[in-house]
Amino acid sequence: MNQTMMRDIGTIPRIAHDEAMQIAQVENDRFARQLRSFEDADWTKPTDCTRWDVRALAAHVIGSAAGQASPREFVRQVRKGRPLTAEAGEFWWDGMNELQVRERRARSADQLISEWESTSRCALRSRDRLPRLIARLPLLKLPEPVGRQPVSYLFDTGFTRDVWMHRIDLAHATGRPFEVDHAHDGRIVADIVAEWASTHGEPFTLDLEGPAGGAYCAGSGGEHVQSDAIEFCRILAERVHGNGIMSHPLPL
Repeated sequence: MNQTMMRDIGTIPRIAHDEAMQIAQVENDRFARQLRSFEDADWTKPTDCTRWDVRALAAHVIGSAAGQASPREFVRQVRKGRPLTAEAGEFWWDGMNELQVRERRARSADQLISEWESTSRCALRSRDRLPRLIARLPLLKLPEPVGRQPVSYLFDTGFTRDVWMHRIDLAHATGRPFEVDHAHDGRIVADIVAEWASTHGEPFTLDLEGPAGGAYCAGSGGEHVQSDAIEFCRILAERVHGNGIMSHPLPL
């Protein structure tokens, strides 16, 4: 580990609105390129999201963007998804996600890609225009360790992380390369590390490898973890089992 490059997690600036919108635009473009890269056989491959194959996972991301683009569509998805919650998971958004997938089962790959390219633009515009007064309201009650959060947590951070993490899921499922660089993915990873550290409060040093990597520390005398940066995030998102300090999850 290069000690001169070590970053204390307290010095990592969290991603604020303007930067968040720039990151979201890049992520949306990369997701579109990823979908266009798939061959016919890729769309039916299983993913780490065990209820979904590649097609279903893509349908969820696309359906989520449709809800972000229109408050009326968001409310419709919540209402129609509630009866599916017990089947699909534990929380109300699990039913909403299931509805997004079911409503797109008959769509071709080309139709899904086309919907993403149009809907993601509308979704980003809607997220960008959310009044800052509303964005600051602490209305979100999310599962631990995230807990109570302002609306901006979802609109500025959560929606983009969802696309990013599912892009990782799709790359892992299909065996196709994951488009990654330090400026974009490394910034997302650093923000995730800062939030994750705040949820458990334990000291650590992290040596995260690869283009999205970096060296991070909190406190002194803690556990040392060496990992690929993307694999680190897969562990936090509970795609892979984690031990020690890595047993602390962060929903992504």
